[in-house]
Amino acid sequence: MTLQPGGAAATTVAPPADPAASAPGGLNKESAWRRRDRRWGYVFIGPQVVGMAVFVLLPFVASMVLAFASWNGLTELTWVGLENFTAQLQDELLLRSIVNTLLIAIITVPIGLGLAVVIAVALEKLKTRTLYLILFFAPVVTSTVAVAMIWQQMFRVDGVLSQTISAIFGIAPPDWLGDPRLALIAVCIVSIWSALGLNVIIFLAGLQNISPSVIEAARIDGAGAFRLLRSIRLPLLSPIIFFSSIVAFISSLQTFDTVFILTADAGPDNATRTIVYHIYDLGFGRFEFGPSSAASVILLLLTLVITAIQFGAQKKFVHYEDDAA
Repeated sequence: MTLQPGGAAATTVAPPADPAASAPGGLNKESAWRRRDRRWGYVFIGPQVVGMAVFVLLPFVASMVLAFASWNGLTELTWVGLENFTAQLQDELLLRSIVNTLLIAIITVPIGLGLAVVIAVALEKLKTRTLYLILFFAPVVTSTVAVAMIWQQMFRVDGVLSQTISAIFGIAPPDWLGDPRLALIAVCIVSIWSALGLNVIIFLAGLQNISPSVIEAARIDGAGAFRLLRSIRLPLLSPIIFFSSIVAFISSLQTFDTVFILTADAGPDNATRTIVYHIYDLGFGRFEFGPSSAASVILLLLTLVITAIQFGAQKKFVHYEDDAA
């Protein structure tokens, strides 16, 4: 209390207490905890960031640089501009590789996803589906080299598959890996078989996530099993199918290890030569890193174009629950 002129008394209002002063060290302790938590976060993501920088970003930048240069790993690097891209776009081997790669994607993706949906629907109500899921998923976690070597023995003229077909249809055993017309089909069969288990598990999880009340309402309205699948389950499963189709297409465009192990030198008459195999052959077979990098950039652009087309087409066949509501 203070005295004003004239003897009047006035009360001085004290300023509000500082929260930091009322709780000594409160804000400092919180900021210290957050700084410590941030440091530990950097520690945990550090190996992933370093790995991505070394094995993804650095090779990507190097490929973009080498695509416009001529270099074999020993001589001096010289800039050639767009010469590598021009030469590659006129190379019959690259064009053959693109056609083979697109054929693999067009064959394996629809058939693989379709089989996965059918198997997932068949396993949905089975109580012993765990055993079947293990059997279907086993190829996914098996080394691609081991899978290709096993199928290589089966595709031999005297192999199990060829002999079985010969016995059933009474024809000569097909030479899967020696016939240019069958070699690419053999690669597609192995690719479908290898990825089938993963798609089955993904689709089965999506089917089990559909609300039972929706299925029950459709059954009350008289919908049968086929109508339920066509009008209810597949539309509600379409976002997952869309996601799986994008992943499957990108994986198909990167087909290499199956071709490299299953067929020697990209098969007869380059029947199984893919874009990634073409990139490998140029870079590590001929040590032409410039054309190899240019082909990898072309693969990147092709992947972006196909993915953009898929995203543009999703509006016609992908149905989201929010849109339906």
